[in-house]
Amino acid sequence: MTTPRPETVAKLTPVLTKRWLSPDAWRIGTYEQLDGYAALRKALKAHPDDLIQLIKDSGLRGRGGAGFPTGLKWGFIPQGDGKPHYLVVNADEGEPGTCKDLPLMTHDPHALVEGVIIASYAIRAARAYIYIRGEAVHAARRLRNAVQEAYDKGYLGRNILRSGYDLELVVHSGAGAYICGEETALLDSLEGFRGQPRLRPPFPATHGLYASPTVVNNVGTIASVPPIVLGGADWWKSMGTEKSSGPMIYSLSGRVVNPGQYECSMGVTLRELLELAGGMQPGHNLRFWTPGGSSTPLLAAEHLDVPLDFEGVAAAGSILGTTATQIFSDQDCPVYATYRWLEFYHHESCGKCTPCREGNYWMVRVYRRILAGQGTHEDLDTLLDTCDNILGRSFCGLGDGATSSVTSSLKYFKQDYLDYIEGRTAPKLSDKQLVGAH
Repeated sequence: MTTPRPETVAKLTPVLTKRWLSPDAWRIGTYEQLDGYAALRKALKAHPDDLIQLIKDSGLRGRGGAGFPTGLKWGFIPQGDGKPHYLVVNADEGEPGTCKDLPLMTHDPHALVEGVIIASYAIRAARAYIYIRGEAVHAARRLRNAVQEAYDKGYLGRNILRSGYDLELVVHSGAGAYICGEETALLDSLEGFRGQPRLRPPFPATHGLYASPTVVNNVGTIASVPPIVLGGADWWKSMGTEKSSGPMIYSLSGRVVNPGQYECSMGVTLRELLELAGGMQPGHNLRFWTPGGSSTPLLAAEHLDVPLDFEGVAAAGSILGTTATQIFSDQDCPVYATYRWLEFYHHESCGKCTPCREGNYWMVRVYRRILAGQGTHEDLDTLLDTCDNILGRSFCGLGDGATSSVTSSLKYFKQDYLDYIEGRTAPKLSDKQLVGAH
């Protein structure tokens, strides 16, 4: 285990995680002692348009994967249109390796609740929803308890803090479908329909929940709003990089000594994160890793010093995504890892569009052939051709994300595929697991 250097420790910037280790951090009493709802009081004295401008000035970008400017998204909501406005929080965290929103809601649910109230006030919404994954039972309990505490204290309901502003907040548990992490599929599910992505345009900003103007934001995005209101745009921009401002929760898992959540200024490198996490496990050397979950292209050991912000990761050929940094060593197989991820995407495809439904189905079977020692060189061309027919042609990002590990693993680790095909690596799958692969 390595001890991190002081300059590396200085990269830690606990903002969203600063209350996590406080006793009873999830209770409103603890939250109020540690700046809780101070930002709300300040926000309710400001004009909603000024709050939108503040978020624009801060440079806050979505923490759900795409990194879209938050203030710009809020500004898309038409005002004076006579329609109800809605805020929907996407808390359907379900991608393999992604684990930053659930601990946030479990340890500090009031941070999200306060952010929801401020954001709803800014976009003139009288009703807000938090759509949480069905399996996240413990986080949902904490969240519902926090919402009730906020109602009891007058932070939710009618005439909040005597400001004249009314807001109703509903916590809705989904049915455990990964596709509902896509914002339009989430909206369909929230309306009581089967969770499937919608054709866009029209966009949620004008035709979202119940065909009304809607903002859909990630948990981390909304929880970042109260600190920005309290600290100001310049303070927020003092962390991170010019185009990727503020801190980010990086979730390290896999072959590290101390896996967990590390909140650092954006632009931190994997080398520095590994140092904070105690280094690689004894006997393991870094071989490949995901910068933002299983839907982002793999990176290799040569990318240790890539800045983990939106621009830096994109320049390296990947996506920052949900900053789910999964670490794999020289004892892990990139072909098998890709196969397991692909099984997930095949299983979770909603089936609405042909490229994703059929493409992932057949790619899983090609991988089974390869891993059973029955693959051919033509299989590699088939995989790339299939990815080419899925990427950019599927109805939503699930299909695109499914291709990421396939194309990137073939780019960096083609020899591993050839070793299975040419018999140098022993098969990982048996004939029984090969059923249906031909």
